[in-house]
Amino acid sequence: MPCPALPDGFDFTDPDVLHHRVPLPEFAELRRTEPVHWVPQQPGVAGFEDDGYWAVTRHADVKYVSTHPELFSSFLNTAVIRFNEHIQREQIEVQRLIMLNMDPPEHTRVRQIVQRGFTPRAIRSLEDALRARAVSIVANALAGAAPDGSFDFVTQVACELPLQAIAELIGVPQEDRVKIFDWSNKMVAYDDPEYAITEEIGAESATELISYAMNMAADRKRCPAKDIVSTLVAAEDQGNLASDEFGFFVLLLAVAGNETTRNAITHGMHALLTHPDQWDLYKRERPRTTAEEIVRWATPVVAFQRTATQDTELGGRRIRKGDRVGVFYSSANNDPEVFERPEVFDITRDPNPHLGFGGGGPHFCLGKSLATLEIDLIFNAIADAMPDLRLAGAPRRLRSAWLNGVKELQVAHA
Repeated sequence: MPCPALPDGFDFTDPDVLHHRVPLPEFAELRRTEPVHWVPQQPGVAGFEDDGYWAVTRHADVKYVSTHPELFSSFLNTAVIRFNEHIQREQIEVQRLIMLNMDPPEHTRVRQIVQRGFTPRAIRSLEDALRARAVSIVANALAGAAPDGSFDFVTQVACELPLQAIAELIGVPQEDRVKIFDWSNKMVAYDDPEYAITEEIGAESATELISYAMNMAADRKRCPAKDIVSTLVAAEDQGNLASDEFGFFVLLLAVAGNETTRNAITHGMHALLTHPDQWDLYKRERPRTTAEEIVRWATPVVAFQRTATQDTELGGRRIRKGDRVGVFYSSANNDPEVFERPEVFDITRDPNPHLGFGGGGPHFCLGKSLATLEIDLIFNAIADAMPDLRLAGAPRRLRSAWLNGVKELQVAHA
């Protein structure tokens, strides 16, 4: 097996890397030469007292890790591949209360409860309300544009529908959605100096969000309503969530359902405007395959991690018990063994077995149907109201170890 030609010390989780670009050439080099590759790290730099992690880059291997939770645990070190170097171990371990960081059978129990809110029927029941919200969001962006027609697509469009969808889903009053936006931003922005977010501020934001959600749960227990909160918490002895479990579920929703979909929408808009043939095709035909290709192209979560529960083998490499394993979805979604010409943005791509919603298994994204619905609705509204939209600046990227995030994207409408 040839040695990969990577720069000395190259670390795929270095926040400075994603601040500038997704390292697609380096992923391609690993897929070609050493698809399961050891990345050394100084102990503590990622919040873990070990000496590195395995980078898993092929589509097939990412799926294998994702679908074998008995070999690769989310619980032991959580799914977050890199924390701030100042984080304390107890701060990592408390995150095991979030469903993302659980293993079966506890994960199975919690997921079986919360998926009641994400049935096809539940998502369909939101469609008309969310369609109206998408139209309103675009109209408000137009009305609030500068005299030259420019506005920030991230704050005026991309962030609004995911926030409003979460509010609609769990009954958060719309006037409180700004709080959720602010709290979730602070929880994931610890690597970006522009936000000057410390671990303490991030922890405070998480606490405030959890407290807010627990109060909602307590209210519904006292006075149940016809909403998802009541369904999830009103009768714990019937297999429902305790108030604290509901709090951590809302925290997960705020990040997984807000940050990721917002970034998918932003990257999707940028991709359409930089591929005018695809934008013209979309405006003309509105292919139903568009949302899936946007998620593949964007891959908002670049990587999560698992921890080996026993000695095993993967991609010809010996993985030791306790080793951290990074599953790089951005690499898997550009694997030419699976995707014909993966470097091409093609909104008619079908089939499209991307791993942007996870690699299958117990942690496959619960909100996939809701996310693709939001993407479809917002781009239909944009194409109807702003067909001549154009870029007015380069995207300003988030400095992050694992999120493919955009902080600002200036656009303009004639």
